[in-house]
Amino acid sequence: MDTSAFTDISRLRTRRGLCALPLLGLLGAGLPAAARAAPAPGQAAAPTLDRLARQARQLEPLRALLVARDGAALVESSRPGMDLDAPVNIKSASKSLIAAMIGRAIAEGMLPGVHAAIAPLLKKRLPARANPRLAEITVEDLLTMRAGLERTSGPNYGRWVNSRDWVGYVVSRPFVDEPGGRMLYSTGSSHLLSAILTDASGRSTLQLARDWFGEPLAMRFGGWDRDPQGIYLGGNNMAISPRALLRFGEMMRQDGRAGDTQVVPGPYIQASWQPRTQSPFTGHAYGYGWFIAEAAGHPVYYAWGYGGQLLYVLPSLSASVVMISDPDQPSGRNGYARQLHELLAGHIVPALAAHGRQA
Repeated sequence: MDTSAFTDISRLRTRRGLCALPLLGLLGAGLPAAARAAPAPGQAAAPTLDRLARQARQLEPLRALLVARDGAALVESSRPGMDLDAPVNIKSASKSLIAAMIGRAIAEGMLPGVHAAIAPLLKKRLPARANPRLAEITVEDLLTMRAGLERTSGPNYGRWVNSRDWVGYVVSRPFVDEPGGRMLYSTGSSHLLSAILTDASGRSTLQLARDWFGEPLAMRFGGWDRDPQGIYLGGNNMAISPRALLRFGEMMRQDGRAGDTQVVPGPYIQASWQPRTQSPFTGHAYGYGWFIAEAAGHPVYYAWGYGGQLLYVLPSLSASVVMISDPDQPSGRNGYARQLHELLAGHIVPALAAHGRQA
């Protein structure tokens, strides 16, 4: 296959102006040879959909693969004993749900907009001697991971979640960049969004999620961590079912609609999928809680959680894809996420394209 099939969006706009990004191919390192091999002349270039589950099983950490087109399930494959309607921990893929909730809160009049400063919204939770530079951070800066504050993810995550006040800990971090500067991936930024939702609505983030996503998406929430003050963790350790995650993706693909219900405003979704910064880890663009790239020439917007919890939305193919993996194993530094991206770009997307031609 063409190893450049899953690439970055090559240009994006930030507050500092237009900048160019390199095109990064995702290599097939670690994939079985049969999965990496290019088709011989005269052979079909794309696998059929009924072969995808068999190919997916070659990736040992992968627990479930779901593919839907126009809302109809085309592939539903899972390891023995796994219930696709039972909640699983989607890890940081939940950041995309939190980002969508911000759009709904703006539509409901709970928040003034993405350019609102966060300091007034978090006023009662800020330390008495808060850094005055916090006034420069906007809701959009949190959505795009450009708050400028030292990260609370990666090696800093443990100290953060063991603190007595998660919000206070985040806003007390030193500034390592200017607000609106480079992307600093930090679950603390998403957690501030959860606190903002809680204070603006007078309800817990879980209550809002049940109200906004529960009935229209048949979404049931399992476990979900809370901080010592009772704020639900914004952007990690949320449990929903693989099928519910797929329905969320389909709702996003359909401009925020689920049946007759407008769950999230369509214009906000389009704004969410505009490249606004670049991940230093993947090179992919990032919008409001979503990574942005291309798969075999098709735009793809994806949510990514630790271990390989992935939701891909492919509007040009009218499709959404969910991959659920072992939540206790890494996926970034060991190359496993690349293998999942390659499964999408090298097999699923061609199969969807071929399926569309045959329909």
